[in-house]
Amino acid sequence: MAGQLPENANVCRFLAEIAKKQPGGAALIQPPVGSDAGKSTTFAEYASLVAGASQLLRSKGIRRGTRTLLMVRPGAELIILAFALFQIGAIPIVIDPGMGLKNFRACVLRSKPRALVGILPAVALSWYFAKEFQFLQTRILIGGFFLKRCKNFKVGKLEPAHANPFDLAAILFTSGSTGPPKGVCYEHRHFDAQLRIIHDNYGIQHGEVDLPLLPVFALFNPALGMATVVPPIDPSKPAKANPAKIVRALTDNKVTNSFGSPVLWKLIGEYCKSNGTTLPDLRRILMAGTSVPTEILELWTKIAPNAKIHTPYGATECLPVSSIDAQTLLGETSPLTLQGKGTCLGKTVQGVQASILPPKGDKKTSTESGREIGEIVVSGSVVTESYDQLPSATKSAKIDDDGKIWHRMGDLGYFDEQQRLWFCGRVVERVITQQGPLYTDCCEAIFNQHPKVFRSALIGLGTPGKQIPAIVIEPEKGLFPKTQSDRDALNQELRTIAQSNAITVSIENFFLHQAFPVDVRHNAKIHRLTLAKQFS
Repeated sequence: MAGQLPENANVCRFLAEIAKKQPGGAALIQPPVGSDAGKSTTFAEYASLVAGASQLLRSKGIRRGTRTLLMVRPGAELIILAFALFQIGAIPIVIDPGMGLKNFRACVLRSKPRALVGILPAVALSWYFAKEFQFLQTRILIGGFFLKRCKNFKVGKLEPAHANPFDLAAILFTSGSTGPPKGVCYEHRHFDAQLRIIHDNYGIQHGEVDLPLLPVFALFNPALGMATVVPPIDPSKPAKANPAKIVRALTDNKVTNSFGSPVLWKLIGEYCKSNGTTLPDLRRILMAGTSVPTEILELWTKIAPNAKIHTPYGATECLPVSSIDAQTLLGETSPLTLQGKGTCLGKTVQGVQASILPPKGDKKTSTESGREIGEIVVSGSVVTESYDQLPSATKSAKIDDDGKIWHRMGDLGYFDEQQRLWFCGRVVERVITQQGPLYTDCCEAIFNQHPKVFRSALIGLGTPGKQIPAIVIEPEKGLFPKTQSDRDALNQELRTIAQSNAITVSIENFFLHQAFPVDVRHNAKIHRLTLAKQFS
């Protein structure tokens, strides 16, 4: 993929190109479900469906620039409709399912969609909450005969509408893991840069097969020439996914590439381990959303012996920023992580720059053992420049450096001597004691080594500057202490661990929790501020 932006930067052009180059190649694979035998759609058929869907949407009044709320289930409909909207030059608005009704309604009201393309529950919701959907002019119901209706439109080749690189392409909402969800304004040039970097950085080849455990990432696949296997997963409840179904989808379709959160990879990995299953067809695994525990990386090097495992770093506002592979993590950096040095994120990808600044409100970055820890800020071709309808949030998160835009990641980190970026935790979740700040990722890695600990969360009790640090523990499934004696014994073991490291020696308070509150998107980002309120 070339680095220079074309005159027409519409991301839909990649689908038109791949449909010409490999018309018979598989584009979309729907695994069997119940009595449904499943189906495979070629790129030529896929491009034709997108063209038909574009005609259908136009016939209902959607035009270039129409802000369109897209509310359909993951699968063929989602990908086809997203590309149909790109093809028209309309602006799809994608809001995470499961973020909570209150947040969802606020997002809809703020984004002011003029059209809704959705399944029946979504359309019904739009009538019930009339205030939030007051700007709607068009409602398009996507039912069971949607694909058939698309085929009925006799259209020629797929011809994407002209899009200037700086035209607004889509509005994608953040997960809201450490604050209210915000709509990120993606221009066509951002999608173009993302595709180029992902293609080049990970060596993705045409004809590969992908199982996207985060369904929204399936939107990249047609442009990358990869077939998409529709994942057997409910995106609003990823932690409840059936690992047996996922493994079957991986093996039956000879999947070569897959992206998911560490929590899902742990679930699938434990299933494979218990059943003696290996996945030799996998060439590439991407784990992202939060820091990946060493034991998960070690487990997957055995389950998928032919795969290269990557842990990319980024955010909805800018993705990817950096990346590192499991071989480097296990061979070089994991021992430092276990000592409380943070998690290595690798070097920045081509076209992206990173720097370290003092967190907002701080006069300088903190220094610990020769490391200058501060907020990670990034600039480059994948960095978006604004939030939709939120000028104050844009001003707070963006730095205009003489026309060069830097984004505040909200993450704390530092550079090592090899110019690799390290992650220490979220800015808003650091615990500021009288002796100085404590960082979540650094402290939690020490306690996560206990065999009974699934995950831990550093929280602060009291007022910043005088906070008392505490650790909340979510035990491994089935290992929650049943008696007070068991709880006391675990607490004593945790205190001993705390005393063994200078980073955690000041932590004397420990709490237990059955199941941490986490984000819906990755089911991995812990809501530490919620836990802090609960135990204060």
